[in-house]
Amino acid sequence: MDNIKKISLVAEDGSIEEVEKLTSFKFKDTGKEYLVYTKNDRDEKGLITVHVARVERNSNEITLLGIEDDDEWNSVKDVLRTYAK
Repeated sequence: MDNIKKISLVAEDGSIEEVEKLTSFKFKDTGKEYLVYTKNDRDEKGLITVHVARVERNSNEITLLGIEDDDEWNSVKDVLRTYAK
């Protein structure tokens, strides 16, 4: 059985990219939701790159946003470290 969850991301220019969802989570205190996914690309060390985006829901539309706040990013990294253990 294949447990890989593929999702399609639509860029602003209308192009579509299929990625693999690794996990998602939501902080209870802020209500902010995050998606962790991979495009299965590799970095210079040969490791698979993981991407994280904040999820914003409006009606039936979901938008992925970057994480620009350092405190928010540190909280996300703490969750990712927990998953990695």
